[in-house]
Amino acid sequence: MTQRRSYAVGTGLFIVLGFAALAYLATQTTSVANASQGSSYVVETHFANVGQLKTRAPVKIAGVRVGSVQSIELVPGKEEAKVTLSIDDRHKDIPDDSVATIFTSGLLGDQYVGIQFGRSKNPVKEGGEIGLTRPAQQLEEMLGKFFGGGSAPDRLGGTFHVTGEFTNVGALQPGAAVKMAGVPIGSVDSVVIKPGSSEATVTLAIDKRYSQIPDDSAAAVFTSGLIGSQYVAIQPGGSPEYLAEGDSFVLTQSALQLEDLIGKFLVNGSPSDNKSGGAQGSTQPDNAGKK
Repeated sequence: MTQRRSYAVGTGLFIVLGFAALAYLATQTTSVANASQGSSYVVETHFANVGQLKTRAPVKIAGVRVGSVQSIELVPGKEEAKVTLSIDDRHKDIPDDSVATIFTSGLLGDQYVGIQFGRSKNPVKEGGEIGLTRPAQQLEEMLGKFFGGGSAPDRLGGTFHVTGEFTNVGALQPGAAVKMAGVPIGSVDSVVIKPGSSEATVTLAIDKRYSQIPDDSAAAVFTSGLIGSQYVAIQPGGSPEYLAEGDSFVLTQSALQLEDLIGKFLVNGSPSDNKSGGAQGSTQPDNAGKK
């Protein structure tokens, strides 16, 4: 009887200690352990996707907590969220061209806002805005980055739009990176079929900081690595005039299919195989957007 009672007491004590440990872990991995201390100032950010970010979530710089998320609300009439950050007064030296990114603590932890310093000498002020942001990463986007696709900051409100006509976009999707010289400068805004034709119209949202792109530049759909995600690469031309809002690329290059790659690799077709007179496996610009 005494042995059975001792067993019950030990089991109960083990359960109580287990719940206590879970409660401690919950407070350490959530915003409960990150309550704001002291005076603070407020700045605004905008994200295309906040994921599971919650109010009172930490705001960090170099992994050190400097504030918390004050509020999250949907912008009326727009597909974006306004996130208001409350930052400690001790950290009033944040450059106004910094980048705010939504990160996840560990593999399954809570999300928080991380701020990466820019190079501007002007700090963001009370009621100001951090205009460069990156959204919460979805599983598909993380897989794309793992295979080399990459991504660019959202820069909501700081982009201009240009289009390109492609006869084949492959697996290109909205949100894919737009690169120039390997550097992400924007993202694919939309991919739609042109009415009455077999061409796809691809709209690119490019950061306004890269507005000096010659209007005779070419746009091509490339693939990162062998099985990586696809992106749009811009090859600058030599015109003194620059692309502006609503312009179209003069030259475009569609995504290469497996057969095209094999043809380019072999380059041994007979004249009878190539009745058009061109080299087998070679590709030429679409010129779909030629003015």
